[in-house]
Amino acid sequence: MNVTDLTGMALDYWVARSLHDFVREIHFTDGGETVSIRGIDRGRPWDGRFTPSTSWEAAAAVLERAQRLEVRERADHGAAHCIAEFDGGHRTVEGRGDSLRVALLRAFVQSRFGDSVGDVLREPQAVTGELAEPIGEESADVPFEGMPSPDGEIGDIQSEPR
Repeated sequence: MNVTDLTGMALDYWVARSLHDFVREIHFTDGGETVSIRGIDRGRPWDGRFTPSTSWEAAAAVLERAQRLEVRERADHGAAHCIAEFDGGHRTVEGRGDSLRVALLRAFVQSRFGDSVGDVLREPQAVTGELAEPIGEESADVPFEGMPSPDGEIGDIQSEPR
């Protein structure tokens, strides 16, 4: 998917994925329509909905990482345009969107992942660097080793019955 086409929940998801110094877990709420995160950003814990595409409070996490930000006049049928460099980003990028917030967020994602990203992985996941791995329960088929037995095993220290 092209970063220039990201909107709504998909944009929120990829912004969360781009904040790998902040976000530790990504979950989905509201029937899978809203991104929810767990993490600590500069000493401030965050555990709940994360909607930077509609909230400057959440988008501030991106704005604070901008090392350089130029905003251009609206052009191309009212589209907002910005040029930005971000802390930890790979290059100077341009972002466009129907609002300055969307242009900023698209530029941020592009600075981390390039011009295109994959599909939204709609399941709980742990974020480690640029990678996200699904968080799931272990299979019931996997035996649990070290399960105590009632009769004890060699090396078990059992107390005398009282």
